[in-house]
Amino acid sequence: MAPKKDEKPATRAATQEAGVEATAKAEAKPKAEKAAKKAKKEPAKKAAKEPKGDGEKKDKKKKSAVETYKLYIYKVLKQVHPDTGISSKAMSIMNSFINDIFEKVATEASKLSRYNKKPTVTSREIQTAVRLVLPGELAKHAVSEGTKAVTKFTSG
Repeated sequence: MAPKKDEKPATRAATQEAGVEATAKAEAKPKAEKAAKKAKKEPAKKAAKEPKGDGEKKDKKKKSAVETYKLYIYKVLKQVHPDTGISSKAMSIMNSFINDIFEKVATEASKLSRYNKKPTVTSREIQTAVRLVLPGELAKHAVSEGTKAVTKFTSG
């Protein structure tokens, strides 16, 4: 950058250096304050990290478990077609599909229980919801499989 006509090059450079020094001092002060605050906090953190006297270790934060149907989809696939695999993208699509159907059936069953002024969603509401949500032959198969599962659960 060329100097202005009125300013001398040395004066301008001195002004820039003074500005840089002022900025450096302004930045150094908060850094020093932050370091002092951090030093005060560190002993408290170290004490919390140390194991307690009776041998207990601090519990680590557990990841929230994401529930999926992937394992069950895979098991059913292997029952039907033992030599067939499934890609992760296809598995994700199937998982989304099952979640969607579950949501639709649960919503419909909830509506049915409200219509009948019953506080509980029973297998009867689920069965009716399945008949309403799923089309034709698929609903018939779903109802028969559901009935079989409920019978097995109650007897065993």
